[in-house]
Amino acid sequence: MNDYGVTGATTGVEVLIKLPIHEVWSGITAIERYGEWSPECIHGAWLEEGARFEARNRFPDGLETYVTCTVTALEEAKRFGWDVYGDEEVPLAHWEYELEDRGTETLVRQSFTHGPGESGMRIGVVRDPDRAAESIQSRLDQLAANMRSTLSAMESALK
Repeated sequence: MNDYGVTGATTGVEVLIKLPIHEVWSGITAIERYGEWSPECIHGAWLEEGARFEARNRFPDGLETYVTCTVTALEEAKRFGWDVYGDEEVPLAHWEYELEDRGTETLVRQSFTHGPGESGMRIGVVRDPDRAAESIQSRLDQLAANMRSTLSAMESALK
């Protein structure tokens, strides 16, 4: 089946945060606080400390989704990433942070990569394949903007 370029679609941001690396690390691993900072994620809670967590997202059209996430990258104060699962055994996305110590500041690289699982992005492009490229790019742009908003809100809250 043609997935119109959804699997592997990726975006990311690079943001310099005016906080030392240990404070940024405590923020990005505070899953329970993402609902305070993210324009889309409204709830996060650990299911198994450091291994799995749940999240709820609310989209601009009012749709709410529930996902479970499995931590796939955990290098203290350097790298934190997870795979996102809906109802399938394959991930629908992978999110990751990489941190670079800059003394009193931290360079944060955050990325999103779409997986092979079912998602709103995939459903949208299958419904309207003639607009697939535009649809994918629009969602990637929205995700990048959300990353910047989340990191900015996190930085403000942790100061």
